[in-house]
Amino acid sequence: MSSTTPRSVVVATVIGNFTEWFDFAVYGAVAITLGRVFFPSVDPTASLLASLGVFGVAFVFRPLGGAVLGSIGDRFGRRVALSVAVLGISGATTLIALLPSYAAIGIAAPVLLILLRCVQGISAGGEWTSASAFLVEYALAGRRGARASLVSASGGLAIVVGTVTVLALEALLEPAQMQAWGWRLPFLLAAPLGLVGLYLRLRLDETPVYQELRRNDDVPARPLREALRTDRRTMWIAFACASITGVGFYYLATYFANAMSVGGSRTTALWVASVALLVYVALCPLAGRLSDRIGRRPVYIGGALGHAVLAVPVLYLVGSGSPALALLGICLFAVPQAGLNVMSSIVLVELFPARTRSSGAALAYSLGVGPIAGTAPLVAAALAVGTGSTVAPALYLATIALVVGLVLVKVLPETAHRALSDVRTDVRATA
Repeated sequence: MSSTTPRSVVVATVIGNFTEWFDFAVYGAVAITLGRVFFPSVDPTASLLASLGVFGVAFVFRPLGGAVLGSIGDRFGRRVALSVAVLGISGATTLIALLPSYAAIGIAAPVLLILLRCVQGISAGGEWTSASAFLVEYALAGRRGARASLVSASGGLAIVVGTVTVLALEALLEPAQMQAWGWRLPFLLAAPLGLVGLYLRLRLDETPVYQELRRNDDVPARPLREALRTDRRTMWIAFACASITGVGFYYLATYFANAMSVGGSRTTALWVASVALLVYVALCPLAGRLSDRIGRRPVYIGGALGHAVLAVPVLYLVGSGSPALALLGICLFAVPQAGLNVMSSIVLVELFPARTRSSGAALAYSLGVGPIAGTAPLVAAALAVGTGSTVAPALYLATIALVVGLVLVKVLPETAHRALSDVRTDVRATA
């Protein structure tokens, strides 16, 4: 029996997204400990790099997840894709908490960790765009941006909760306890979150848009193949949008804290980054409402060009050695990033026709935020180490933001007033 109300749609949709980004934050925060548990070495740096390498495996598998779960969303329904995604994310995260260490079962331990990270990556590849599509297809036409902003806000909030959870555990436990069993506790939280999310999602009705496709017998048999054949231009636009959104978000969520940690306190850096992320969370609904008033194009393009302008001064503030100046810099960065992230949630849904919305958006988004944006913190760190300057990673971000911003000026259509039930839309129209 279904129980679909506006509140149940929101709760059921965002809980899986929250679980995904909670895991993202927890893994990053305990990466050093995981390196010792699963990749023991006489060189602590080698253990950490191995752990971070496994962390990156999930990004490689995101496009596969986008293709698979996106196709499920178009073929069998948005609700089905959301249910599979939350089951995969929460199940794999819970199993990571239960994995034996390298000391207990040898090489099988890191192998199993890699396999579970692959499952997480596949599941996450369809979570963001499926959640966005579900919320947006239920929303009123003039409130779609505000509703989609909840996906972005829940992701930011999950990172804060995950980071603070690990910091609290590190404050309460001895290092030996943290390595022996303490690191497992936050991963175990995925089990109840996933069960609640699955229960709520299974009780929802399909979106009105998908129900209309069903009534009209307009559900495609091979949605991804159709999207690749008929929506290639749209997918390129979505890929560009996702790339700059993802690069900016991974700077905000990971790189800035790492940059502050160099020569400073890791704990202070994580607290500063968490406070700034709370500012970002508060800005997301404002960005969504603004786009409902003035359109998606100005908010999206303004966000990209904002990163191009602010990248260098923000990195100077982050690298200043002053927590207060670093907080100011990251909060400034959060303003255009909130616009980019929320617009990514809504524009990628509005760009595609209903028949191929899930598959086209999920694959393009996963390619942009997976292999492209997912490597941004690593590239930024390598540039900082190689050049000895904060300017190099700032220029890397600014260059990407400027190029994508100029591309979007030329090709991004205004999508705010499109009817989501349209079977075919023209991406060249800029209403």
